[in-house]
Amino acid sequence: MSDSCNIAAALPRLAADAPDRIAMRCPGRDGSYAVALTYGELDARSDAIAAGLAKRGIVRGTRTVLMVRPTPDFFLLMFALFKAGAVPVLVDPGIDRRALKQCLDEAQPEAFIGIPLAQVARVLLGWATSARMRITTGRFAVLADATLAQVERDGAGAGPQLSDTQPDDVAALLFTSGSTGVPKGVVYRHRHFVAQIDMLRDAFGIAAGGIDFPTFPPFALFDPALGLTSIIPDMDPTRPAKADPRKLHAAIARFDVDQLFGSPALMRVLADHGAPLPTLNRVTSAGAPVPPEVVAKMLDLLPDDAGFWTPYGATECLPVAVIEGRELLALRERTEHGAGTCVGRPVPPNDVRVIRISDDAITAWSDDLRVAPGIVGEITVAGPSATDAYFNRDAQTRLAKIRERLPDGGERIVHRMGDVGWFDEAGRLWFCGRKSHRVETADGPLYTEQVEPVFNTHPDVRRTALVGIGAHGTQRPMLCVEANAGVGRADNARIERELRAIGQRFPHTARIDTFLFHDDFPVDIRHNAKIGREKLAAWAGSRSR
Repeated sequence: MSDSCNIAAALPRLAADAPDRIAMRCPGRDGSYAVALTYGELDARSDAIAAGLAKRGIVRGTRTVLMVRPTPDFFLLMFALFKAGAVPVLVDPGIDRRALKQCLDEAQPEAFIGIPLAQVARVLLGWATSARMRITTGRFAVLADATLAQVERDGAGAGPQLSDTQPDDVAALLFTSGSTGVPKGVVYRHRHFVAQIDMLRDAFGIAAGGIDFPTFPPFALFDPALGLTSIIPDMDPTRPAKADPRKLHAAIARFDVDQLFGSPALMRVLADHGAPLPTLNRVTSAGAPVPPEVVAKMLDLLPDDAGFWTPYGATECLPVAVIEGRELLALRERTEHGAGTCVGRPVPPNDVRVIRISDDAITAWSDDLRVAPGIVGEITVAGPSATDAYFNRDAQTRLAKIRERLPDGGERIVHRMGDVGWFDEAGRLWFCGRKSHRVETADGPLYTEQVEPVFNTHPDVRRTALVGIGAHGTQRPMLCVEANAGVGRADNARIERELRAIGQRFPHTARIDTFLFHDDFPVDIRHNAKIGREKLAAWAGSRSR
């Protein structure tokens, strides 16, 4: 069992070394943090749950939907499933109902574990009809075959349960948010999770014993493997932009939190609140580019020696590259002049390369695909955390993966990020937007992250979104504009005139002559940060007609 390739393998070691160290604290219904799990409890109870699941046929390889809120139950179940070698299936609960049902149908789960409300939805909406075993976290086995408490009792005293999972065994199916297309189930193998732990530890210098505040719950799963204590925030994880900063600050101060992960939307909440964060020494934010003004505000609120990091990656591959906030701010002028957003240098041992933009599948790697430094192309990455397939979506897998022959005769997968960017003279990677969001005009392509930051410098503008109307090659570029809170519609005409003047400063933005004001941009449900440009394009198209 010691040879198991599994992120749960760290748990028995930590439980043996420091059984009474707090692994995680979770807020109760009253907002207090009376609920806590030590490393000893997390290890022993997840062993018992894994043994109880095995008695009900949830064993190695069993695909198991998990729809549980970020409570102790969620973390106990995740580690129990990893220990069992079962395959948890995670889908964002906030996505469109039809898309959620489609995800669950695609996953073909054999088991369904969820809160009572999820069990009701499963029955009423026909979710996961293939699931032969259903377990509820509620007190009674209503619409389920057993309760989690019964499962844990049945497995009590069974002893260690860590399965001898191998590097290529499937560890989980993690569905993308669908913010830039149809949600897809990313196949994670155990080696991918283990590699992520090593890369994150090395990239950020994470040492055991720290106190983490992961506002995106799945990231809390890394904490036990890193020897950290997790403080689960009192917030709705699907709505980080609506988080109460007073509750966040209270928990950070109470538990001397020294590191925090959050989306750009959550960073804006903290930045706008404006209260210092003296205990933090490391903050990371991912999911979308963090606006420079938010980075600047956060650095002002943190201790002088604290780091503000913005890692770049995706569900399919994380981390890819990373940059610290001070370097990002030093490059701010280049961003505001249309260079894109710098996402830093590749995280070792990733091999990040930029190739010619194509919407077609590429079956085999060739160095002829690469573009020269300074040229915008499609970002690709090969490395230990790069996943190799989508579950039951062969067409999407072919479009996103390239097979590369290695000099020693081996082979590796090159993941196409679906993003465009370029490398500068210092070896830094610049993100220019999603490939699918580029606007192909008769005068050449325009990229969202090279256009929008130019206009976002306007003091009355919260954010902008470049969209294209018409057929590729003859698209008409339009800029959707969301004004800051408190700016009235009567100001739109003035703001438009001033935006036109800003656009004339640079050749690429001078090509935009249509500005449309929108009250509230649609955003993704996972981080509340990625702009729903597909929806905005449809809206802009209807307005233009």
